[in-house]
Amino acid sequence: MTSVAPSNADLAVDPAPTANAGPPRRFQLNLRQSGIYFAFAAIVVLFTILTGGDLLAPQNISNIVVQNSYILILAIGMILVIIAGHIDLSVGSIVAASGAFAAVMMVNQGWPWPLAVLVTLLIGGLIGAWQGYWVAYFGIPAFIVTLAGMLLFRAVTLTVLGNRGIGPFPEEVRTLANGFTEGYLGNIGLGGALGGADLLSLLVGVVAVGVIAVTQWRTRAARLRYEQQVESMPLFIAKIALAGLVIMFVVVQLARFKNLPWVLVLLAALVIGYSLLTNRAVFGRQIYAVGGNLQAATLSGVKVKSVIFWIFVNMGVLSALAGIIFAGRLNQANPTAGDQFELDAIAAAFIGGAAVQGGVGKVVGAITGGLIMGVINNGMSLIGAQTESVMFVKGAVLLAAVAFDVWTKRRAGAAR
Repeated sequence: MTSVAPSNADLAVDPAPTANAGPPRRFQLNLRQSGIYFAFAAIVVLFTILTGGDLLAPQNISNIVVQNSYILILAIGMILVIIAGHIDLSVGSIVAASGAFAAVMMVNQGWPWPLAVLVTLLIGGLIGAWQGYWVAYFGIPAFIVTLAGMLLFRAVTLTVLGNRGIGPFPEEVRTLANGFTEGYLGNIGLGGALGGADLLSLLVGVVAVGVIAVTQWRTRAARLRYEQQVESMPLFIAKIALAGLVIMFVVVQLARFKNLPWVLVLLAALVIGYSLLTNRAVFGRQIYAVGGNLQAATLSGVKVKSVIFWIFVNMGVLSALAGIIFAGRLNQANPTAGDQFELDAIAAAFIGGAAVQGGVGKVVGAITGGLIMGVINNGMSLIGAQTESVMFVKGAVLLAAVAFDVWTKRRAGAAR
């Protein structure tokens, strides 16, 4: 049973901590938490071999990040909704409607782009509040409310755009969606693996690895203090070293192409912010409490209706942000924008480790799940696979991820 936020912030280091009555088991790999990363590595290796190394080319890595940025943004919001035990089928339509509103303000009415972006995000929040009210305070299941929203806001999009596209967008919006950071410190002039790499991008990568290492070390130390399960020190060091190598490889490849995409900087800020929210903030712990055991959360004093309401507001804001990014990438607001985005976001959350019953999931896991879908799309495109083959593989991966989640739960229950 998931508990409500403890008073000691150091205890809130894992979205789903497992307390043990006996001594901590320090030499056991948590297959449920780590399996997604092994699967991601296996998929990358497979498509690297199948594409003759083209998958990991600098330009292609940049394409994977930019082309999937809006799905990853949606996945961050969707993982919170699913953790709380709900679902949102309307995000694709909200993406389309948000892009339409932004286009009308920026292109047709000539609003300054910062003001138009701010108002679009506010509209997304109001849409989320509308749906959150019906779910949290009126008691209608989220599946029904957001299914209705999927139809309503697609109709709004068609009404606003008049079944035609609107563009082009201001240069700043296009830069956020497709642009790259400047090489402020110049490039490395050496040959070999670092030849032509942007120095600032490399420094950002080194800092990111250092922050991850320190954060994981503090998390491990906190778990030991509370006698929770941790991995052995050699496994911990190997995990950090492997993560550091992967991050630096990606950063080096990006730095050799056109530096870091601006949308990657935005995604990094969102991942850090929402990870802190779910791991450290009381509200984040309450989301897990609501999804883990609604009755216990209510009896513990959690304002369940308020929590549910605000996660839908948050989903609306992130959907609007994804709509702006997608419209800026296409340089046009399109009536068909966001088609099936909700399915990709939901799949990313479940592949990334979210539980069907709620109460379990991580932001980083959702990002990893989204990248798995992106790598599958990109890799199969590089090898010339047909659309039906791509859909088949993605469906099989989603089914396997949920089956794995069910299997690990049964295995844990049998172990008790």
